[in-house]
Amino acid sequence: MKDEILTYTEMCGREGMSLQRGMNFRSPPAHGIVLMSRRPNAPYEDEMSSDETVLLYEGHDVNRTKDTPDPKSHDQPRFSIHGKPTENGKFADSVDNMKKRNTKPAIFRVYEKMQTGIWTDRGLFLLRDYEYPQKGIRRVFKFRLEQAGFDSGAPRASAAFVHEVSRQIPSSVKQQVYKRDRGQCVQCGATDQLHFDHDFPFSKGGTSILPENVRILCARHNLAKSANIE
Repeated sequence: MKDEILTYTEMCGREGMSLQRGMNFRSPPAHGIVLMSRRPNAPYEDEMSSDETVLLYEGHDVNRTKDTPDPKSHDQPRFSIHGKPTENGKFADSVDNMKKRNTKPAIFRVYEKMQTGIWTDRGLFLLRDYEYPQKGIRRVFKFRLEQAGFDSGAPRASAAFVHEVSRQIPSSVKQQVYKRDRGQCVQCGATDQLHFDHDFPFSKGGTSILPENVRILCARHNLAKSANIE
């Protein structure tokens, strides 16, 4: 569920796989998994647009070996040493096939790292394009993913998509709220099945951009509240 707070173990259990890589391609109609981070010590430079609906996701480096002790000095690979597509290659191939055959874009659920072992679900994104520019001494992949406008089931109508975009809670707000609320439900102190919630409901005019109007609730209290003003 979008805006859900999950531990690493919960995230892996939810997706039914061990998420050892940040890029995990699955052929449509299944959704792939993208793990992103904008923390100061993040190994890759992931970026989001100001309205947080477009993700520019940096591809991944060659594996560190005795022959490649510094992966950051090598081009990010599209193929492995055995000639098979890397995850970079699978993402790029998907875009190339979409453009060539006019097929639907691949879908990815994006999780953003908040702190060690803690992640937040950013929802579903569509892989639209990529570039492979020169960056210093090497070339890196930059994949463009756009918010899908739906979370599960059928896509929403255009007006609903605009509504969904405007209610996005910025990552900076989530970080402040998580620290302030100590990573637990403000009503009962639960530390599992947590969600970011609008204190004054968005549907009734509440804002998403101020920490004062966002709090952490467990699933039980989040569902109990629904859209009612307390």
